[in-house]
Amino acid sequence: MSANTPAEAAPGPSSNEPNPRGSETRGSTPAVDGAKLVRERRLNNAKKNWALFRSDVPALIGAVVLLFFIVIAIAAPLIAPASMLDVTKQLDVPRYAPPSLDHPLGTDDLGRELWVRILWGARVSILVGVAATVMSMIIGTIMGLAAGHFTGLFGGIIMRIVDFFIVLPSLLLAIVLSSVLERGVFTIVVAIGLTSWASTARIVRSQTLSVESRLYIERARILGAGHSHILFRHLLPAVMPLVLANTTLTVGGAIIAESTLSFLGLGDTSKESWGTILKNSMDVSAATSGYWWYVLTPGVAILLVVLAFTMVGRAFEAIINPALRSR
Repeated sequence: MSANTPAEAAPGPSSNEPNPRGSETRGSTPAVDGAKLVRERRLNNAKKNWALFRSDVPALIGAVVLLFFIVIAIAAPLIAPASMLDVTKQLDVPRYAPPSLDHPLGTDDLGRELWVRILWGARVSILVGVAATVMSMIIGTIMGLAAGHFTGLFGGIIMRIVDFFIVLPSLLLAIVLSSVLERGVFTIVVAIGLTSWASTARIVRSQTLSVESRLYIERARILGAGHSHILFRHLLPAVMPLVLANTTLTVGGAIIAESTLSFLGLGDTSKESWGTILKNSMDVSAATSGYWWYVLTPGVAILLVVLAFTMVGRAFEAIINPALRSR
Protein backbone atom coordinates (compact mmCIF):
# COMPACT_ATOMS: atom_id res chain seq x y z
CA MET A 1 0.00 0.00 0.00
CA SER A 2 1.46 3.33 -1.03
CA ALA A 3 1.56 6.37 1.20
CA ASN A 4 -0.97 8.12 -1.01
CA THR A 5 -3.52 5.31 -0.69
CA PRO A 6 -6.24 6.24 1.78
CA ALA A 7 -6.48 4.02 4.84
CA GLU A 8 -9.38 1.67 5.16
CA ALA A 9 -12.34 3.18 6.92
CA ALA A 10 -13.17 1.95 10.37
CA PRO A 11 -16.15 -0.35 10.57
CA GLY A 12 -19.46 1.42 11.10
CA PRO A 13 -22.13 3.13 9.15
CA SER A 14 -21.06 5.41 6.35
CA SER A 15 -22.20 8.99 6.08
CA ASN A 16 -24.76 7.99 3.44
CA GLU A 17 -26.31 5.18 5.50
CA PRO A 18 -29.15 5.94 7.88
CA ASN A 19 -28.31 6.10 11.55
CA PRO A 20 -29.65 2.93 13.15
CA ARG A 21 -30.51 4.97 16.26
CA GLY A 22 -32.59 7.41 14.29
CA SER A 23 -31.84 11.07 14.61
CA GLU A 24 -30.13 10.73 18.02
CA THR A 25 -26.39 10.91 18.27
CA ARG A 26 -24.08 9.58 20.90
CA GLY A 27 -24.37 11.59 24.09
CA SER A 28 -27.70 13.25 23.14
CA THR A 29 -30.70 13.14 25.47
CA PRO A 30 -34.12 11.91 24.35
CA ALA A 31 -36.73 14.53 23.52
CA VAL A 32 -38.93 15.55 26.43
CA ASP A 33 -42.70 15.58 25.97
CA GLY A 34 -43.63 18.85 27.64
CA ALA A 35 -47.37 18.31 27.37
CA LYS A 36 -47.08 14.94 29.08
CA LEU A 37 -45.06 16.43 31.92
CA VAL A 38 -47.67 19.15 32.39
CA ARG A 39 -50.47 16.56 32.50
CA GLU A 40 -48.57 14.46 35.02
CA ARG A 41 -47.87 17.46 37.21
CA ARG A 42 -51.53 18.53 37.15
CA LEU A 43 -52.62 14.98 37.94
CA ASN A 44 -50.23 14.80 40.88
CA ASN A 45 -51.43 18.17 42.16
CA ALA A 46 -55.04 17.03 41.85
CA LYS A 47 -54.29 13.85 43.81
CA LYS A 48 -52.49 15.82 46.51
CA ASN A 49 -55.33 18.35 46.78
CA TRP A 50 -57.92 15.57 46.96
CA ALA A 51 -55.93 13.93 49.76
CA LEU A 52 -55.90 17.23 51.66
CA PHE A 53 -59.63 17.71 51.10
CA ARG A 54 -60.39 14.15 52.14
CA SER A 55 -58.47 14.63 55.38
CA ASP A 56 -60.75 17.56 56.29
CA VAL A 57 -63.73 15.92 58.01
CA PRO A 58 -65.97 19.05 58.14
CA ALA A 59 -65.39 19.60 54.42
CA LEU A 60 -66.40 16.02 53.64
CA ILE A 61 -69.55 16.39 55.72
CA GLY A 62 -70.33 19.64 53.92
CA ALA A 63 -69.80 18.00 50.53
CA VAL A 64 -72.17 15.17 51.46
CA VAL A 65 -74.83 17.64 52.62
CA LEU A 66 -74.48 19.66 49.40
CA LEU A 67 -74.69 16.52 47.28
CA PHE A 68 -77.83 15.47 49.14
CA PHE A 69 -79.62 18.78 48.55
CA ILE A 70 -78.51 18.94 44.92
CA VAL A 71 -79.80 15.43 44.27
CA ILE A 72 -83.19 16.06 45.88
CA ALA A 73 -83.48 19.37 44.02
CA ILE A 74 -82.86 17.66 40.68
CA ALA A 75 -85.10 14.69 41.50
CA ALA A 76 -87.92 16.76 43.06
CA PRO A 77 -90.40 16.11 40.19
CA LEU A 78 -89.80 12.37 40.58
CA ILE A 79 -89.92 12.27 44.38
CA ALA A 80 -92.85 14.66 44.81
CA PRO A 81 -94.94 15.45 41.71
CA ALA A 82 -96.00 19.05 41.23
CA SER A 83 -99.61 18.03 41.89
CA MET A 84 -98.71 17.71 45.59
CA LEU A 85 -98.36 21.50 45.64
CA ASP A 86 -101.81 22.03 44.19
CA VAL A 87 -104.02 23.38 46.97
CA THR A 88 -107.20 22.10 45.32
CA LYS A 89 -105.91 18.53 45.59
CA GLN A 90 -105.01 18.80 49.28
CA LEU A 91 -108.51 19.48 50.65
CA ASP A 92 -108.54 16.30 52.73
CA VAL A 93 -105.12 17.01 54.30
CA PRO A 94 -105.29 18.68 57.75
CA ARG A 95 -103.87 22.17 58.07
CA TYR A 96 -101.06 22.92 60.51
CA ALA A 97 -100.53 19.23 61.13
CA PRO A 98 -97.42 18.75 63.33
CA PRO A 99 -94.60 16.44 62.25
CA SER A 100 -95.65 12.79 62.45
CA LEU A 101 -95.34 9.53 60.54
CA ASP A 102 -98.10 10.65 58.18
CA HIS A 103 -96.66 14.14 57.80
CA PRO A 104 -92.85 13.90 58.30
CA LEU A 105 -92.25 17.66 58.44
CA GLY A 106 -95.81 18.80 59.10
CA THR A 107 -98.17 20.76 56.87
CA ASP A 108 -98.67 24.45 56.21
CA ASP A 109 -101.74 26.69 56.43
CA LEU A 110 -103.12 25.28 53.15
CA GLY A 111 -102.52 21.61 53.94
CA ARG A 112 -99.42 21.22 51.78
CA GLU A 113 -96.64 18.95 52.98
CA LEU A 114 -93.64 20.97 54.06
CA TRP A 115 -91.18 18.32 52.90
CA VAL A 116 -92.60 18.68 49.40
CA ARG A 117 -92.21 22.45 49.52
CA ILE A 118 -88.65 22.06 50.82
CA LEU A 119 -87.79 19.78 47.89
CA TRP A 120 -89.18 22.17 45.30
CA GLY A 121 -87.80 25.20 47.14
CA ALA A 122 -84.30 23.75 46.96
CA ARG A 123 -84.42 24.03 43.18
CA VAL A 124 -84.94 27.81 43.23
CA SER A 125 -82.81 28.64 46.29
CA ILE A 126 -79.73 26.69 45.18
CA LEU A 127 -80.12 27.75 41.54
CA VAL A 128 -80.39 31.43 42.45
CA GLY A 129 -77.48 31.16 44.89
CA VAL A 130 -75.16 29.51 42.37
CA ALA A 131 -76.22 31.64 39.38
CA ALA A 132 -75.93 34.92 41.30
CA THR A 133 -72.53 33.88 42.64
CA VAL A 134 -71.24 33.00 39.17
CA MET A 135 -72.40 36.38 37.89
CA SER A 136 -70.77 38.10 40.86
CA MET A 137 -67.51 36.18 40.38
CA ILE A 138 -67.32 37.06 36.66
CA ILE A 139 -67.85 40.78 37.27
CA GLY A 140 -65.54 40.83 40.28
CA THR A 141 -62.76 38.95 38.49
CA ILE A 142 -62.87 41.26 35.46
CA MET A 143 -62.90 44.42 37.57
CA GLY A 144 -60.21 43.11 39.94
CA LEU A 145 -57.87 42.12 37.12
CA ALA A 146 -58.33 45.47 35.42
CA ALA A 147 -57.80 47.42 38.66
CA GLY A 148 -54.64 45.47 39.50
CA HIS A 149 -53.09 45.40 36.05
CA PHE A 150 -53.80 48.88 34.71
CA THR A 151 -52.35 51.87 36.48
CA GLY A 152 -52.94 55.58 36.24
CA LEU A 153 -56.30 57.18 35.59
CA PHE A 154 -58.03 54.06 34.25
CA GLY A 155 -57.06 51.94 37.25
CA GLY A 156 -58.03 54.73 39.63
CA ILE A 157 -61.51 55.04 38.09
CA ILE A 158 -62.09 51.29 38.43
CA MET A 159 -61.06 51.36 42.09
CA ARG A 160 -63.44 54.25 42.81
CA ILE A 161 -66.27 52.21 41.29
CA VAL A 162 -65.29 49.23 43.46
CA ASP A 163 -65.15 51.43 46.55
CA PHE A 164 -68.61 52.80 45.77
CA PHE A 165 -70.15 49.33 45.63
CA ILE A 166 -68.33 48.29 48.81
CA VAL A 167 -69.65 51.28 50.77
CA LEU A 168 -73.18 50.93 49.39
CA PRO A 169 -75.22 48.32 51.33
CA SER A 170 -75.62 45.43 48.90
CA LEU A 171 -78.89 44.20 50.38
CA LEU A 172 -80.43 47.67 50.14
CA LEU A 173 -79.42 47.98 46.50
CA ALA A 174 -80.73 44.47 45.79
CA ILE A 175 -84.07 45.43 47.36
CA VAL A 176 -84.25 48.53 45.16
CA LEU A 177 -83.46 46.56 41.99
CA SER A 178 -85.95 43.83 42.88
CA SER A 179 -88.62 46.48 43.46
CA VAL A 180 -87.98 48.34 40.21
CA LEU A 181 -87.50 45.37 37.87
CA GLU A 182 -90.12 42.79 37.01
CA ARG A 183 -90.37 40.17 39.70
CA GLY A 184 -88.94 36.77 38.91
CA VAL A 185 -86.06 34.41 39.52
CA PHE A 186 -83.91 36.12 36.88
CA THR A 187 -84.46 39.49 38.55
CA ILE A 188 -83.25 38.14 41.90
CA VAL A 189 -80.17 36.65 40.23
CA VAL A 190 -79.36 39.99 38.58
CA ALA A 191 -80.03 41.95 41.75
CA ILE A 192 -77.73 39.78 43.88
CA GLY A 193 -75.06 39.41 41.21
CA LEU A 194 -74.81 43.14 40.50
CA THR A 195 -74.54 44.08 44.17
CA SER A 196 -72.13 41.48 45.58
CA TRP A 197 -69.10 41.55 43.27
CA ALA A 198 -67.10 44.33 44.94
CA SER A 199 -65.52 42.16 47.65
CA THR A 200 -64.39 39.66 45.00
CA ALA A 201 -62.86 42.50 42.98
CA ARG A 202 -60.86 43.58 46.03
CA ILE A 203 -59.51 40.06 46.57
CA VAL A 204 -58.65 39.58 42.89
CA ARG A 205 -56.93 42.97 42.73
CA SER A 206 -54.72 42.09 45.70
CA GLN A 207 -53.73 38.79 44.11
CA THR A 208 -53.14 40.50 40.76
CA LEU A 209 -50.80 43.04 42.30
CA SER A 210 -48.86 40.19 43.93
CA VAL A 211 -48.53 38.30 40.65
CA GLU A 212 -47.60 41.47 38.74
CA SER A 213 -44.46 41.82 40.85
CA ARG A 214 -43.07 38.43 39.83
CA LEU A 215 -40.16 38.11 37.45
CA TYR A 216 -41.90 36.13 34.71
CA ILE A 217 -44.42 38.95 34.24
CA GLU A 218 -41.57 41.42 33.82
CA ARG A 219 -39.86 39.04 31.39
CA ALA A 220 -43.07 38.78 29.36
CA ARG A 221 -43.25 42.57 29.12
CA ILE A 222 -39.62 42.81 28.00
CA LEU A 223 -40.29 40.23 25.29
CA GLY A 224 -43.10 42.39 23.96
CA ALA A 225 -46.20 40.75 25.45
CA GLY A 226 -49.29 42.93 25.29
CA HIS A 227 -51.96 43.53 27.88
CA SER A 228 -54.24 40.76 26.60
CA HIS A 229 -51.42 38.19 26.68
CA ILE A 230 -50.43 39.08 30.23
CA LEU A 231 -54.04 39.22 31.45
CA PHE A 232 -55.30 35.96 29.95
CA ARG A 233 -52.13 33.85 29.82
CA HIS A 234 -50.51 34.81 33.13
CA LEU A 235 -52.73 36.77 35.51
CA LEU A 236 -56.07 35.00 35.02
CA PRO A 237 -54.70 31.46 35.59
CA ALA A 238 -52.86 32.73 38.67
CA VAL A 239 -55.98 34.20 40.32
CA MET A 240 -58.49 31.52 39.29
CA PRO A 241 -57.80 29.13 42.22
CA LEU A 242 -58.48 31.97 44.65
CA VAL A 243 -61.64 32.93 42.74
CA LEU A 244 -62.96 29.37 42.83
CA ALA A 245 -62.32 29.10 46.56
CA ASN A 246 -64.06 32.42 47.15
CA THR A 247 -66.98 31.25 45.02
CA THR A 248 -67.90 28.44 47.40
CA LEU A 249 -67.79 30.90 50.29
CA THR A 250 -70.00 33.40 48.46
CA VAL A 251 -72.77 30.97 47.45
CA GLY A 252 -73.98 30.80 51.04
CA GLY A 253 -74.36 34.56 51.20
CA ALA A 254 -76.25 34.57 47.89
CA ILE A 255 -78.68 31.92 49.20
CA ILE A 256 -79.29 34.02 52.31
CA ALA A 257 -79.84 37.10 50.14
CA GLU A 258 -82.37 35.21 47.99
CA SER A 259 -84.18 34.02 51.11
CA THR A 260 -84.22 37.57 52.47
CA LEU A 261 -85.65 39.04 49.27
CA SER A 262 -88.30 36.31 49.10
CA PHE A 263 -89.07 36.81 52.80
CA LEU A 264 -89.65 40.51 52.10
CA GLY A 265 -92.08 39.60 49.32
CA LEU A 266 -89.77 40.65 46.47
CA GLY A 267 -89.35 37.18 45.01
CA ASP A 268 -91.41 35.24 42.51
CA THR A 269 -94.53 34.15 44.38
CA SER A 270 -95.29 31.57 41.68
CA LYS A 271 -92.08 29.67 42.49
CA GLU A 272 -91.37 27.71 45.62
CA SER A 273 -88.29 28.77 47.56
CA TRP A 274 -87.18 28.54 51.15
CA GLY A 275 -87.55 32.29 51.57
CA THR A 276 -91.13 32.09 50.25
CA ILE A 277 -91.95 29.40 52.85
CA LEU A 278 -90.61 31.66 55.59
CA LYS A 279 -92.70 34.55 54.30
CA ASN A 280 -95.83 32.39 54.26
CA SER A 281 -95.16 31.36 57.86
CA MET A 282 -94.78 35.01 58.84
CA ASP A 283 -98.03 35.95 57.11
CA VAL A 284 -99.98 33.48 59.27
CA SER A 285 -97.98 34.28 62.45
CA ALA A 286 -96.77 30.69 62.70
CA ALA A 287 -94.05 31.52 65.24
CA THR A 288 -96.46 33.08 67.75
CA SER A 289 -99.25 30.59 67.10
CA GLY A 290 -97.23 27.53 68.06
CA TYR A 291 -96.66 26.18 64.55
CA TRP A 292 -92.92 25.99 65.09
CA TRP A 293 -92.32 23.44 62.33
CA TYR A 294 -93.56 25.92 59.74
CA VAL A 295 -90.69 28.29 60.61
CA LEU A 296 -88.04 25.79 61.68
CA THR A 297 -88.08 23.56 58.58
CA PRO A 298 -87.04 26.15 55.95
CA GLY A 299 -84.72 27.83 58.44
CA VAL A 300 -82.83 24.58 59.08
CA ALA A 301 -82.62 23.90 55.33
CA ILE A 302 -81.04 27.32 54.72
CA LEU A 303 -78.68 26.85 57.65
CA LEU A 304 -77.49 23.42 56.49
CA VAL A 305 -76.79 24.48 52.90
CA VAL A 306 -75.04 27.73 53.85
CA LEU A 307 -72.94 25.93 56.47
CA ALA A 308 -72.06 23.18 53.99
CA PHE A 309 -70.92 25.68 51.36
CA THR A 310 -68.87 27.48 54.01
CA MET A 311 -67.10 24.30 55.16
CA VAL A 312 -66.28 23.27 51.60
CA GLY A 313 -65.10 26.78 50.78
CA ARG A 314 -62.85 26.91 53.82
CA ALA A 315 -61.27 23.60 52.78
CA PHE A 316 -60.58 24.93 49.27
CA GLU A 317 -59.12 28.10 50.75
CA ALA A 318 -56.82 26.07 53.01
CA ILE A 319 -55.65 24.00 50.02
CA ILE A 320 -54.79 27.13 48.06
CA ASN A 321 -53.22 28.92 51.04
CA PRO A 322 -51.14 26.43 53.08
CA ALA A 323 -50.72 29.00 55.87
CA LEU A 324 -54.38 28.42 56.83
CA ARG A 325 -54.02 24.68 57.38
CA SER A 326 -52.63 25.05 60.89
CA ARG A 327 -55.49 27.29 62.02
